[in-house]
Amino acid sequence: MAQQSFNVVIIGHAGRLQYESLLFAASLRHSSPGFSGRLFVAVPQPGPLWQKDPSIHNAGVLEAFARLGVEILPFESKIFGEKYPYGNKIEALQALPEGEPFVFFDSDTLITGELASVPFDFNRPSASLRREGTWPKPTLYGPGYTEIWRSLYERFGLDMDPTLDLAQPDEFWKRYLYFNAGFFYGACPRAFGKRFAVYAQSIQKDPPIELVGQSLDPWLDQVALPLVIHSFGGGRDTLPQGYLDGEVSCHYRLFPLLYARESDAVIALLEEVAAPNWLKKVLKTYEPIKRLVYQNRGARVRALFDQDHLPRREQAIRNKIKSEGLWIR
Repeated sequence: MAQQSFNVVIIGHAGRLQYESLLFAASLRHSSPGFSGRLFVAVPQPGPLWQKDPSIHNAGVLEAFARLGVEILPFESKIFGEKYPYGNKIEALQALPEGEPFVFFDSDTLITGELASVPFDFNRPSASLRREGTWPKPTLYGPGYTEIWRSLYERFGLDMDPTLDLAQPDEFWKRYLYFNAGFFYGACPRAFGKRFAVYAQSIQKDPPIELVGQSLDPWLDQVALPLVIHSFGGGRDTLPQGYLDGEVSCHYRLFPLLYARESDAVIALLEEVAAPNWLKKVLKTYEPIKRLVYQNRGARVRALFDQDHLPRREQAIRNKIKSEGLWIR
């Protein structure tokens, strides 16, 4: 595919996300000199759906954003706000330039390779497959995965059958289209975001009877996302493996988990992009980065594990870190 221009958007607001956004931006500029699009940090604005002002006022953070060529993108929370902050990724899409391809990343991500090398087909959107079977959780007496998912596809006039991975057994979660919303992309952010909002609100306000007993908090965005992607002609296999959540990006989620389980190359990249003094003076005001990155407690976390033989369950990793007093977030 010929290289095409696209925009990147992440969410930032006061507190943790402004510092994660800084690291994302620094890693993008370091690792992807070929990226020619615009980098937006979408920031929710104060309003009735927020008890406290979520916007960014930290002068050091804003100066660093400017130095990294970040464009602040204010948006209004009309649907979700503080009660469901994961909805920021849905509502922010309406503020992006219409008709311009976009890639959304969660802020707790590092760009580790050349983003311009990723063969996106924006007319066939997709999202992260680095996920676990977190939703739904069928009960003993049903309904099962098929009934639950089919009720959602039928709600929006979609055909579920083409989305099934027939290599997986019936009633096994991987058979059904399910993504992590840590990244997703499409051809037009406003069209994508509008449909995302419609589907999510419908599911939240009037869930099909098959969803009785199923939790939608915090899973609502990940329940609606596969429906949106399928509706735009996308799916699980439209992006070759090995790029995002691979050589080009790392969704680390929390700094203790990053040090526990990510590769040596990711650790080295994090510490390299965080090293310049002009960035360090801002990042070290955030306690987890100060202690884990700059005061080397991340190395202590890493020494607790054999990265080639990590515990299978994330909770076991968390418990080990907590037992050593190094769970800093």
